[in-house]
Amino acid sequence: MGSGAGKRGWAPRRPGLFACLLSLFCLALSEQIRYRIPEEMAQGSVVGNLAKDLRLSVHELATRNLRVSSEKPYFAVSAESGELLVSSRLDREQICGKKPACALEFEAVAENPLNFYHVNVEIEDVNDHTPKFTQSSFELQISESTKPGARFILGSAHDADIGTNSLQNYQLSPDDHFSLVVKEKFDGNKYPELVLKTPLDREEQTSHHLTLTALDFGDPPLSSTAQIRVQVTDANDNPPVFSQELYRVELPENVLPGFTVLRVMATDQDEGVNAEITFFFTEADQITQFDLNSNTGEITILNTLDYEEVKEYSIVLEARDGGGMIAQCTVEIEVLDINDNVPEVIFQSLPGLIMEDTKLGTHIALLKVRDKDSGHNGEVICKLEGHVPFKILTSSRNAYRLVTDGALDREQTPEYNITITATDKGQPPLSSSSSITLHIADVNDNAPVFQQASYEVHVAENNPPGASIAQVSARDPDLGPNGHVSYSLVAGDLEPRALASYVSVSAQSGVVFAQRAFDHEQLRALELTLQARDHGSPALRANVSLRVLVGDRNDNAPRVLYPALGPDGSALFDTVPRAAQPGYLVTKVVAVDADAGHNAWLSYHVLQASEPGLFSLGLRTGEVRTARALGERDAARQRLLVAVRDGGQPPLSATATLLLVFADSLQEALPDLGDAPAPSDAQAELQLYLVVALALISVLFLVAVILAVALHVRRSSRPAAWGCFQPGLCVKAGPVGPPNYSEGTLPYSYNLCVASQSAKTEFNFLNVTSEVGPPGELLCEDASWVPSTNHGDVGVPFASDTVLKQAPPNTDWRFSQAQRPGTSGSQNGDETGTWPNNQFDTEMLQAMILASASEAADGSSTLGGGAGTMGLSARYGPQFTLQHVPDYRQNVYVPGSNATLTNAAAKRDARAPAGGNGNKKKSGKKEKK
Repeated sequence: MGSGAGKRGWAPRRPGLFACLLSLFCLALSEQIRYRIPEEMAQGSVVGNLAKDLRLSVHELATRNLRVSSEKPYFAVSAESGELLVSSRLDREQICGKKPACALEFEAVAENPLNFYHVNVEIEDVNDHTPKFTQSSFELQISESTKPGARFILGSAHDADIGTNSLQNYQLSPDDHFSLVVKEKFDGNKYPELVLKTPLDREEQTSHHLTLTALDFGDPPLSSTAQIRVQVTDANDNPPVFSQELYRVELPENVLPGFTVLRVMATDQDEGVNAEITFFFTEADQITQFDLNSNTGEITILNTLDYEEVKEYSIVLEARDGGGMIAQCTVEIEVLDINDNVPEVIFQSLPGLIMEDTKLGTHIALLKVRDKDSGHNGEVICKLEGHVPFKILTSSRNAYRLVTDGALDREQTPEYNITITATDKGQPPLSSSSSITLHIADVNDNAPVFQQASYEVHVAENNPPGASIAQVSARDPDLGPNGHVSYSLVAGDLEPRALASYVSVSAQSGVVFAQRAFDHEQLRALELTLQARDHGSPALRANVSLRVLVGDRNDNAPRVLYPALGPDGSALFDTVPRAAQPGYLVTKVVAVDADAGHNAWLSYHVLQASEPGLFSLGLRTGEVRTARALGERDAARQRLLVAVRDGGQPPLSATATLLLVFADSLQEALPDLGDAPAPSDAQAELQLYLVVALALISVLFLVAVILAVALHVRRSSRPAAWGCFQPGLCVKAGPVGPPNYSEGTLPYSYNLCVASQSAKTEFNFLNVTSEVGPPGELLCEDASWVPSTNHGDVGVPFASDTVLKQAPPNTDWRFSQAQRPGTSGSQNGDETGTWPNNQFDTEMLQAMILASASEAADGSSTLGGGAGTMGLSARYGPQFTLQHVPDYRQNVYVPGSNATLTNAAAKRDARAPAGGNGNKKKSGKKEKK
């Protein structure tokens, strides 16, 4: 382990509180770890326990990710022990050259949290380089006439080591004529000079061989040797002499090739050839930046100088005359630095992502600036460009830290382009910029936000279950799971179980579904609370209210509250004073509708009325008022069928039956109420009439088809087969009828005869007799007969001597308003009488009229009542005589109908209820049937 391991770079502890605080401050800001190791340590050698020196435990190494940040990987940190290890060769001479102090500075980076620690490793020199001469041998020519004391510069040796390990001395092998002097150059390097001690005599010895040794003071010392051969020449009394032994020149590094550095001068007092001087570099192969004119001694620039590579040049020149005598001088050229290098910005320990919740002052990256220039030209100032939430702090010489200086928000700025400009202090200043992109990592710092502060939707009732009724949407600007939103239903104004049966929400889309059909009458509005939740850790939430308004549809018919039905289901009655004036409020139909709005806007209409003009009904109020005073001919009992309609589309309705009795007291109204016929169902009657009409049309169509076929067959076959249809064959003149007349139904018979000469079909109305002959007495001795169309099931044969032609209708049979017959027992006190208004009385009257008419024609009337009355006046009043009886043979009357033999006005009047005391209860049942 290197010496000085763990030595810290903060100030020594001093007594007093200030010193303690200062040391803590320095420890927090610029803690520096120093190590000292020798060069050429083997790879894997331990420099020091960096984790321990940084007060980090071994258990923290995995999470703190302690590592080294430097340009060249000279060192590494053991992940298991935290020791600083050598990872590549450490050659001090290659790293630092001739610098007296060699140190490697780098940063140790620890994450979670991010911290930088400055580490300084000083490389100590080891005597691993031997001094070396540029040449293995030197050759000198010295004239025998050279005087003692003359000096000759020899080639110097070079040692890459420094200090005591570098070249320290030269030694010369013992010789009687020569000695050695060691001199030092301006840059501190030493060089040897050979000094002549005694005169030389060429005749005695023509050459001398010497050994020059270069020594360092390392441990152990290293040395190298070079051979010197001195050739003694014949007399050349005067050697060349330089104008000065040492020349000093300063050159800026930006001088161009060809520039003249200086011109050396040398003279020789000899004459002729011995005075001709030639200049040489003693170490010509080592001089590459300069050129020497051998005749003039002018030194010029050969290649570009670079202060950052070589700051000083020491050159030995040699002047030689024609006689072989030489002289030497030294030229020292100092290169001056100029601001020709642009500073560089080097980023180290760049993070992959920066969390957006990073606190202020957090270290983000480490950067270094480098300027090869020196002095002010190498001093650099860094500046952060633009407005960014970062700043740079000086960490150490030429090292800076990039730290956060503001809040980061990935949603606003997902990345930052950081530009750092480095400017030196030279004249003119040079600058350069370097940019990096810092990506901001997402943190779940944004809760979902709904697009609306609240939602309100309208849903019509009776919606299909499972239908989509609304959709909520929330946005989360975060990324990934932090921005993935899911929806849920968290609260409502119903119980949780009931709420779940009404609505549900899709967790992915936020669509709200109806789980059941809504009913406006049960649920007018539904208040819901929906929640949007992201998938971050921890998850963030947001709530929003959703109001579901259930719209009304016309799905409820009006309900009649008054008049109400009795316990047995029958309608109740209301009494009206007989003296009620027009506008008298009789009663009021009260109805309600469970719907709302126009769907519950009720209107009242009269569907049926016994007397249409007697009462009026309020369209919106339902009030029943008298439209006129009660007339003498108005029935005491009145029936109104009222329809209550709502305003929906389509409208729905309900009906109510009003039974109104004109009476001054309840006792007076009770008899009329007891005989009141049961109300008939108008819809049922209409359907019955339609069915009967369809049946009659079908029968007539079949009869027509049968007759057409029969005519076609008759024309194509023998006439004898159709003899019964000939006019002469109908020999029975008396009408026949069924004997069951006493059952109350009036029998009618119709004869259908087809004449052979005519295609006309005629119906003959036959008189009714008390007996019907046996079938053997029927016409056409083959006993053939056709069924009749009466209400009985008895067949009526054709019984007429001749086919009687129907006479045209008689116009004087119709009754006027004053001639209407009425029952003698009428309770109304009507002098004119009225036609019976029930089926039983009507059929009885028709039977008596027809029977009396037959007997009157025969002169054998048995009904009584006098001639011309047919006995009708006793029952229907004295005004009812035969003149009022129509010619029954001119009309065909359908039995069972309650219509009278009058015009339409008479029929309408006949439908008014009579006040007679007949068997009304029985007739009422028949009407209902």
